[in-house]
Amino acid sequence: MAVERRTVLKGAAAAAGATALAGPFAGLVAGPAGAAPVGALGGPAFRGLRPIPDERDGKVRLHLPEGFSYRSFHDTETPITLDDGTVLPGRHDGMAAFAGPDGNVTLIRNHEVAGTGAAFGPQGAWTYDPGAKGGCTHIDVSDDGQVANAFTAINGTANNCSGGPMPWGAWVTCEETVNGPDVGPDFTGAPNTGFTKKHGYVFEVPVDGRATAMPITQAGRFPHEAVSFDPREGRLYLTEDNFAFPSGFYRYTPATNPMESGHLDNDGTLQMLAIKGQPNAHLEGHQNKGVVYDVEWVDIADPDPTFAPGPGGALPSNDSCLQAVGNQGRALGAAGFSRLEGQIFDNGVVYFTSTQAGGAQETGDELINGYGNGFGQVWAYDTRSQKLRLVYQSPGKQTFDFPDNITVSNRGTLVVCEDSNQDNYVRGLSRGGQLWDIALNRAESARTGLPRYDDEFAGSTFSPDGQTLFVNIQASAGMTFAIWGPWERIGV
Repeated sequence: MAVERRTVLKGAAAAAGATALAGPFAGLVAGPAGAAPVGALGGPAFRGLRPIPDERDGKVRLHLPEGFSYRSFHDTETPITLDDGTVLPGRHDGMAAFAGPDGNVTLIRNHEVAGTGAAFGPQGAWTYDPGAKGGCTHIDVSDDGQVANAFTAINGTANNCSGGPMPWGAWVTCEETVNGPDVGPDFTGAPNTGFTKKHGYVFEVPVDGRATAMPITQAGRFPHEAVSFDPREGRLYLTEDNFAFPSGFYRYTPATNPMESGHLDNDGTLQMLAIKGQPNAHLEGHQNKGVVYDVEWVDIADPDPTFAPGPGGALPSNDSCLQAVGNQGRALGAAGFSRLEGQIFDNGVVYFTSTQAGGAQETGDELINGYGNGFGQVWAYDTRSQKLRLVYQSPGKQTFDFPDNITVSNRGTLVVCEDSNQDNYVRGLSRGGQLWDIALNRAESARTGLPRYDDEFAGSTFSPDGQTLFVNIQASAGMTFAIWGPWERIGV
C-alpha cells in the first residue's frame, strides 16, 4: 500500500502462553534471531551477492549470488502494448507460474492499481467494473525471460494485491480494498463515486484464458491480500492486510471441493482463526521463539456486507467498512495479526507473513502508524493438526524488514520478498528459521537516473520445473524478472 510504513520499533513485550513444540512441527526448531544459514552441503554460511548485468540490456538491476543470471521484462517506465492492445499498467504485484504452451511458462500477474477511472485494456466478459483500474495480465514467457504472448486476463477490479495458484489450473486474485459506491472516501480522501460495483472480493482467473469476472462474494468482502488452497480438505485460506487495524486469518470452505468441480463455488462458509483459550489473542505482538498455538475457527455470519447511508445520506466511513467482516470474527474471539500478506501452501502447511508484527503489543495508536510495532513474522499453520507455529520473527530492521509475498522452492525452502523503505531483498528462509540473501534490488530509474532501491519485491514464484524464479519490482513503473542459476548451491 502507498502509505508511509512504521520504521521504529517501540519496544518489546512478553508473549502470550502457548503449547509445547510437538506434533507436526517437531524437529523444526527456529535458529537464533538473525542467524545466517548453514550452506547447502553443510559448509559455511552463504551471503555473498554481487552486481550482475541484466541480459536485456546489460544494466545492473539486481545483485545475485555468483553463477546466477537474469532478464527483466515488462518494464513500464516506457509504455508497453500487449498483444491484445492493452497498454500495460504498472504496480506489478502478486503472481504465479504455470506450465504454458509451446514449452513456455504462463504467468498470471496482478496489477495493484487503486482508485477510479477507466479499466485498462479491452473490455468484455472479463471486465468486472469499468470504473476500476486494477486487474491481471496473462504472460507466456520462456524460462529465460523472453515474452511470447501477453494479454489482459481480468480488468475492472481494484487494488489487486496478491492471490494464489489453484491446483486445477487457475489463479485467484485478491482485491485489497472494500471501496465501492456504498463506501465513503478512502484514507487518501479520494471519493468512491466512480465505482459502479462493490469491491473487496476474490476472483478466479483461468490459466488458459480470460476470467468471467464473477466475484466469490461468500469468501468475504474485506482487504484481501493472498490465498492458498488445501486440496485434501477443499479449503481456501485467506490473509487480510488491514493497514490501520487488526488483520485476520480466514478460511473459506466451498460447498463442493474444487478438486471435483474444477472451480470455486459461491455457496460456501467463511471462518476466522481464533486461539483456543485466548479470546482476541494479540498475535501482532512479540512472540516467544518457536511458539505453537492450538487453533479453532469462528463463523462469519455476513461475509458480504452492503453498507447503508447514514443520516442525511452520508456514506459510512472507509475505516468502519474495512473492519466490518473482521469485527464479526473478533466479537467471537478471533485473533488479531499485523498486516497479513503473502502465503503459500506446501505439504499440508500454510506459510504466511505478518508484515509489521513482532514488537510491542498494540495500544491504540495504530491509526497514525499502522497496526504493528515490529519488523515482521512468518507463521506456519498445519491444516491437519490445526496448530499455528511461529517460524521466524525479525529482531530488527537491518536483519529482515517487512516480509510480504512468499513462495516455496521444489526443495522446500521458503522464498520471501521484502517491502522495506530502504534496501529490499529476496530472502531464503528455512523452515527451521534460518535466513539468508538471494537477491538485492539495485534498479535505477531510466528517466531520472535515481535509485529505486526502496521499490519492494513482490510476486515471487518458481517455474514448474523449479529452475527459474520469477519476481516483480512493485512500483508505479513495475518490472518483472526471470532469475536462474544453481539454486541447490545456495540452499534453495
